[in-house]
Amino acid sequence: MRQTDTSQDAAAVELGHLLYRKALIRREDEPITDPRGRPIGWLLDTRIPMLEPSIFNEVGRVLFAKLRQRDISQIAGFGYGAFPVVCAVLGATSDGSISGGFIREKRKTHGRQRRIEGPIHTSRSVVLLDDILNSGQSAERAVYVLREEGFRVDGCMTLFNFTWGGGRARLERLGVWVDALLDINLREPSSSYEPVGSDFV
Repeated sequence: MRQTDTSQDAAAVELGHLLYRKALIRREDEPITDPRGRPIGWLLDTRIPMLEPSIFNEVGRVLFAKLRQRDISQIAGFGYGAFPVVCAVLGATSDGSISGGFIREKRKTHGRQRRIEGPIHTSRSVVLLDDILNSGQSAERAVYVLREEGFRVDGCMTLFNFTWGGGRARLERLGVWVDALLDINLREPSSSYEPVGSDFV
């Protein structure tokens, strides 16, 4: 591995840990629940760090470098967690080498009636950006939407991958590679709030 690659990987891991610390919400801090309304011990709210200008800019710089290593020229995001990540990368793209798009929950019923917004084209492949990959159901849905609209989806780049959720395997079965700033391995939900691993694909 080249020294520049090693430095970039180290910067990505360091950024992942910073994002984790800033995004972590514990039950001791405020009441938090799962989608079924049941109390949970912790969650990551990535909108907190992603809406801080310095972190927003650093995320854009690091992810842009990783995307350039893979010769990626188009990115797309699906959902509120993904939109700041897409914008951060585009803000770091001073040479215009990457274009971005947003995936709508439903096709717009008026105007241009589009499901995919932004200057991205089916003539080039696209990489899905997201903040958290857990079960992968949302990302899988986004992949299907992009494919239905005629796009080839090569990969998914995310800030965090929850290794216990199975999202990586779900996407890889679709032929989509997965790359995360930080893998989080939750062994005992009540024993630790710290990420214990990182991995690069």
